Amino acid sequence: MNFQENKSFKKKLPTLPKVFLTERQLCDLELILNGGFSPLEGFLNEKDYNSVISKMRLSDGKLWPIPVVLDTRSIEGLKVEGEVLLCDNYEKSLAVLSIKSIYKPDKEREALLVYGTKNKEHFGVKYLLDYTNKYYIGGKVIPINPIERMDFEKLRFDPSSLKKEFKKRKWRRVIAFQTRNPMHKAHFHLIKEAARIHQAKVLIHPAVGQTKEGDIDYVTRVKCYEIIQEKYAGDFALVSLLPLAMRFAGPREAILHAIIRKNYGCTDFIVGRHHADPENDSKGNPFYRPFNAQEEAIKHSKEIGINIIQFPEMAYDEKEGKYVSVNGKNRQGSSVKKISGTEFRRMLRNNEEIPSWFSFPEVIKVLRQRVERQKGFAVFITGLPSSGKSTIAKALTAALIEKSGQNITFLDGDVVRKHLSRGLGFSEEDRKENIRRIGFVANEVVRHGGIAVCDAISPYEDVRQEVRRMIERNGTFVQIYLSTPLSVCKKRDVKGIYKKAELGLVKNVTGVDDVYEVPKDSEMKLDTSKKRSAACLNLVMGYLEEKKILR
Repeated sequence: MNFQENKSFKKKLPTLPKVFLTERQLCDLELILNGGFSPLEGFLNEKDYNSVISKMRLSDGKLWPIPVVLDTRSIEGLKVEGEVLLCDNYEKSLAVLSIKSIYKPDKEREALLVYGTKNKEHFGVKYLLDYTNKYYIGGKVIPINPIERMDFEKLRFDPSSLKKEFKKRKWRRVIAFQTRNPMHKAHFHLIKEAARIHQAKVLIHPAVGQTKEGDIDYVTRVKCYEIIQEKYAGDFALVSLLPLAMRFAGPREAILHAIIRKNYGCTDFIVGRHHADPENDSKGNPFYRPFNAQEEAIKHSKEIGINIIQFPEMAYDEKEGKYVSVNGKNRQGSSVKKISGTEFRRMLRNNEEIPSWFSFPEVIKVLRQRVERQKGFAVFITGLPSSGKSTIAKALTAALIEKSGQNITFLDGDVVRKHLSRGLGFSEEDRKENIRRIGFVANEVVRHGGIAVCDAISPYEDVRQEVRRMIERNGTFVQIYLSTPLSVCKKRDVKGIYKKAELGLVKNVTGVDDVYEVPKDSEMKLDTSKKRSAACLNLVMGYLEEKKILR
């Protein structure tokens, strides 16, 4: 990528409107700029977007299966033919986007065409419908500064540097292996066999961008990959981290992964029978049929210019003492053993012995250390003024102090306004900013394994969702909506705010002359006019224990 050095160009940067990128957008931008997403030169404009979701092709006919878009909650100050500065959270300027189109997508249509479903139990669909902002901005991007990744620098190759590394090692045929999970013995056997059969080397190319809730964090996974490379792989495999945010789009995503590996210089790509699948829905039904991803990848392999190697299901045969491909004949055999990912995680949590045939002892050790680190969580209590938020939050904080060994931080909305949010008023934007600040602090608590108990009116759904997204990257988010009726809240009027509103002494009072948007997806809903605070506390603690959030 060629970073823009033109002085006159850089002089205009301070005058441009800014968009601060999410981690997912940052991954997308990095792959656009480094050529991993070639032929993309920017985020999709409206014409390309419509073509991609309906035909899996850009408007010029080039194959591209997944919409890569820049979503934003506001388009204030933006205009077609204008420019916008793309920045990271530290306000570092990364690129300028030349705006070709600003559009409002039909996200339900996008879900149906790209994911084949509108069911929010599908991770990609939930992210699209609940977390993706309502406006998309499309256009080419001009790089300004490199995106810095300071961890595991020796394992980070862009397409250009990886091709040079292959050349330096004299690797002519390279098989890419995509994963978002730790590697165990079945995976290792698979790539070793692939290398032997095809007389090739292997690129272990894990996605280390956003995956989904419940997946093992990338830092832990990378430590496992390092063990595989250093202790077991010898010179037949190389680990390189891929800054890819997973979509879990099954067949379409398999095509995307193949395009990326071609761009990174690979000649072959392994595709599994359930490649890039989310887990089954709540009824146990898969979102995509087995082998669908393999079929679609093979269908487009010639156009992409990469050979597809079909990934068989592997299991350990105790009689044979080795891994074998699972088929109709041996699937029910008593000597053929498998452990599912869910079962493996349960065994780790319960400190059960892991069979030696399943994984490497050094990998198990790293994963056990991760399990022993308690996961952080945030409880976010929202509702009208005088609905009982502070009462329940204080009682919950006290109960957690007694029950949990984790550090606990109580973020009360009124206290935060006196300190962290001093100077903010009660306009819609100021109220949203106040919640963002609470969310930011809560996220830092959760990120370090602590518990954050937050109470705030938080009347706007979009910023509540923003906070949820932020925290769910690092831990668990539990939203409790206090549905106490307005009439009861007015009678309580603990701080006299309703009375002041009636007298015209204050404005923008939630429930009087300002809106309260009822939450769409709270984990709990409590009416404190029907249940005493002790009963509410018992319900909350019961929920945290039942869901194994509190251990």
